[in-house]
Amino acid sequence: MSGQFIYVARHAWAHGFGDPRWPDDSLRELEADGAERYIRMIETIAERGFAPEVIATSPYVRCRQTAEIISQVTPHQPEIAEVGALRPGSDFEALVEWTKQTDCQQICWVGHAPDVGNMTAALVGGSRADLRFAKGAIASVRLFEPVGYGCGELYWLVTAKSLGV
Repeated sequence: MSGQFIYVARHAWAHGFGDPRWPDDSLRELEADGAERYIRMIETIAERGFAPEVIATSPYVRCRQTAEIISQVTPHQPEIAEVGALRPGSDFEALVEWTKQTDCQQICWVGHAPDVGNMTAALVGGSRADLRFAKGAIASVRLFEPVGYGCGELYWLVTAKSLGV
């Protein structure tokens, strides 16, 4: 793959919202089965060229755990940066500025729904687009100009189910 790509990932399968074990939702973890399924998904797409060089993640535990799986399973074993702009209610402009500071061709953002769909729509210029991300889904946006609004095209969007894992 040549060119710059932004991968936008929704966190993998976490324990249910409101679970009394995590009164602070930012601490809610991935389910063990969900993490195992996500590993299989990342292995599958890594074999097909998914190879981020750096990962930006929401500081929420479930996103951090998702980013760690991506890092451990992909070829570059990229560094992970916690980026506050990826918290629920994401700040697209701040994330774009963070991304411009990297010197990488393949960058992965890990966040929450519905923000991941909104960020992907912003990248491809669809202000009215409605992109729904299942848990664990990942989109690949190929950039044709510097990262920002309308800078690229949706290259692919996969889910564990679409990959048969």
